[in-house]
Amino acid sequence: MTARLSATAMAAAVNARRTSAVAAMQETLARIAAYDAVQPQIWISRASPETLLAAATAIDARVAVGEVLPMAGVPFAAKDNIDVAGFQTTAACPVFAYTPETSSTVVERLLAAGAICVGKTNLDQFATGLVGTRSPYGIPRNASNLAYVSGGSSSGSSIAVAAGLVPFALGTDTAGSGRVPAAFNHLIGFKPTKGRWSTSGLVPACRTLDCITVFTDDTADARLVDQVAAAFDPADPWSKELADRPIARKTIGVPRRDQRVWFGDAESEYLYDRALEMLAGLADIVEIDIAPLQEAAQLLYGGPWVAERTAAMSAILTDNPDAVDPTVRTVVEQGWAKSGVDVFNGIYRLAEIKRHADTLWASLDLLAFPTTGTTYRVAELLAAPVALNSNLGFYTNFVNLLDMAALGVPAGQRANATGFGITLIGPADSDRALLDVADAYLAVADLPPPPPLDLEGKMQTVKLAVVGAHLKDMPLHWQLTSRNATFVGAFETAPTYKLYAMADSVPPKPALIYDETGAAIALEVYELGVAEFGSFVVDVPPPLAIGTVTLSDGTSVKGFVAEPRALAGAQDITALGGWRAFIAQRG
Repeated sequence: MTARLSATAMAAAVNARRTSAVAAMQETLARIAAYDAVQPQIWISRASPETLLAAATAIDARVAVGEVLPMAGVPFAAKDNIDVAGFQTTAACPVFAYTPETSSTVVERLLAAGAICVGKTNLDQFATGLVGTRSPYGIPRNASNLAYVSGGSSSGSSIAVAAGLVPFALGTDTAGSGRVPAAFNHLIGFKPTKGRWSTSGLVPACRTLDCITVFTDDTADARLVDQVAAAFDPADPWSKELADRPIARKTIGVPRRDQRVWFGDAESEYLYDRALEMLAGLADIVEIDIAPLQEAAQLLYGGPWVAERTAAMSAILTDNPDAVDPTVRTVVEQGWAKSGVDVFNGIYRLAEIKRHADTLWASLDLLAFPTTGTTYRVAELLAAPVALNSNLGFYTNFVNLLDMAALGVPAGQRANATGFGITLIGPADSDRALLDVADAYLAVADLPPPPPLDLEGKMQTVKLAVVGAHLKDMPLHWQLTSRNATFVGAFETAPTYKLYAMADSVPPKPALIYDETGAAIALEVYELGVAEFGSFVVDVPPPLAIGTVTLSDGTSVKGFVAEPRALAGAQDITALGGWRAFIAQRG
């Protein structure tokens, strides 16, 4: 298959007749067919190849007579809580399914611009979740590491773009569903201001908060989709007249360091600090108290707004509760206990918090928050579905409640290949200005390219750093080769370690100790399957242990460390820079 094209490049090529919509669709169908062997569960329904090729042929006919279409021949996917004529809408609940007579307003505008919807994507049922694990149609998984969650609720849409199947896909966002999956999958997640894009034809989650969103590979495609989709819709009572508010880009607010929560994920903390270093070259970074924003966030699930979800699902909760995913039902049924008094008190308190939040824009131009503090394996989410889901919404839940625009952008990747992202947040109507800020940030961020797709679950592995007898050609290297370990590369630690040669160890072994006054130590990194890693750890003798080692680029891997007793009689060999130099010196 040829290199994937952006929506912008594809539309330009079709309009210029350098390629055809039919050729673009044939390429798309080949990509989708190939990826079906990996994750067919990202889809709930798809159009037939014949239908899609006929639609592409019609686009080519329009171009041939001189019509210029902003999205000529561009394939896209739509989350299956958004109506698209010709497809059922299920919201990931088969009992709820219906066949709409017309498409949602946003989809109609995209189709009129020449885009072609190839299918409907999987989601956390009724858009309730940030994880992608709450669907009877299967669990979409992270495109770069199948052991990890895709993020949700717009799970299938994010993977359809991350896997290169379509240039863009529609999602939705009430509490972060258009931003969290973008972060985990190295994507742009554009969440417009409430009312900028019509929500006509969207199955509501919280109707006063819902936004249709888009996932793309780059900001140019996000601009293109916004250019087509954004419009006042008189049929949508939540729609608003378009406005574009500029951003001065002089001051960026970030959470106070003592309020940043990482849930034990040191890599996320490092990547966020690095992103702030890049942003500091564009504007002044100012730490702010985020407690009021967090209080607003708590109103979403811990307060009366959960009752808005209950209202949206009241019929199925009453008539057929067993059709609802058990975790979704547990979350949403809490709304039955909320009273009218609770709701009005929540409205009053939110108005007070919003007034405070609006005053932020007098001294700040935008906010730059982590999108999430960590990520999780699918198995972890299934074991603790509510608590871990809540962790993922720590930095996202307040945005729609306080009527802010938001744009998720990549900010690096963890050692396990999952993405880390930041969210640029601005006042209502700052959508286009946030895209400009993102361009300036990405131009200086020096981000690595997205990692390869995990096509066979190969990323369900552990990276292990070795510093001594397990190095290549050393006495214990066989313990790695016998477990089919793969050599990743030779690296150095961060300059915060000391290396000692332990006394009386056979064969000779080093002890790596964390020390702020230390230096960079040479090591090798290997990749093992999870089971093989476990069997390896069992064989590690005291006083050695397996801990977490930080590399010179700030990423972390598992690696050999030592207990304090390992230093009894040990020789400090830090100055040599590594174990090989020590062995060479001994002769």
